[in-house]
Amino acid sequence: MLLIQGKFQILNAQPDGDSIHFTPDNPAEWDLLHGAHPVKRNGQGRTQLRLDAIDALETHYAGNGPMVHQPLKYAHAASAELLDWLGFTNVQRKPNETVTSATPAEVPGFIFTRGADIHGRCVSLVGKGTPPGTSGTEVNVDVPLLRTTANHHMITTGLAYPTYYRNLFPDLREELTAAAHQAQAAGKGLWPEDVTTSGAKVTGMSSLTEDVVILPKLFRRLVDYLRLGDTSLTGFPVFLASKADRYFILSTGHSTTGLDFVIEVTNGQTVRMTHPVEDLVFDEG
Repeated sequence: MLLIQGKFQILNAQPDGDSIHFTPDNPAEWDLLHGAHPVKRNGQGRTQLRLDAIDALETHYAGNGPMVHQPLKYAHAASAELLDWLGFTNVQRKPNETVTSATPAEVPGFIFTRGADIHGRCVSLVGKGTPPGTSGTEVNVDVPLLRTTANHHMITTGLAYPTYYRNLFPDLREELTAAAHQAQAAGKGLWPEDVTTSGAKVTGMSSLTEDVVILPKLFRRLVDYLRLGDTSLTGFPVFLASKADRYFILSTGHSTTGLDFVIEVTNGQTVRMTHPVEDLVFDEG
């Protein structure tokens, strides 16, 4: 993976538990990436990172409508944990989650990356302190190195779900799965209240924003579905099929399109995933 040294910034931004802004010390190093999607950045090279392999509860999600959030107890806890791990303190925000002040204004660090997602966010493993190599060069990211990253830390605290895409190396994926299982067994973070596979009762939008703790990817799909005006979840599987999420199931080796294949709806109100998220590997194309 490409190592890029730089600084993390949060002022006038809305960082959460799995995304933050980053500016390389040498913005020209973005040009060393040759993935399918370019990194979207401003004139100073600043971009929004998406932390690879994790998904934290949403503090703000718009989709095609007004801003909504997941239960803020864990959404805010994840965001605070990431910023604290990086070295930010005294973080103050507006009600819309925009950071108005923090100490310090920026912190040095580095990322490991292989490119951007379809939205231009740099998909990264995030590190702090002195980088283990020269910025602008490729580094072999093994399990011991993964354990020093924010991504691994967020999984160990139980404040983020493991969520895998096909570019992540299998040995790193297996390490994160093991860390997630340890957090689950210890009852850390959100896991005691997670109902992704046991079943979430959804009677309306407030169920999603205030009550149920579920995988953010499932939350976003449910929000988009409810905004169509149907309070019953009976049509949710058909809606998911139309979204054509591409992924394969690790335990069965089955490749499929549409989350409807791993979703079960009962009584028009309760939805659950029939496979844990760590058993899925998504393909963004």
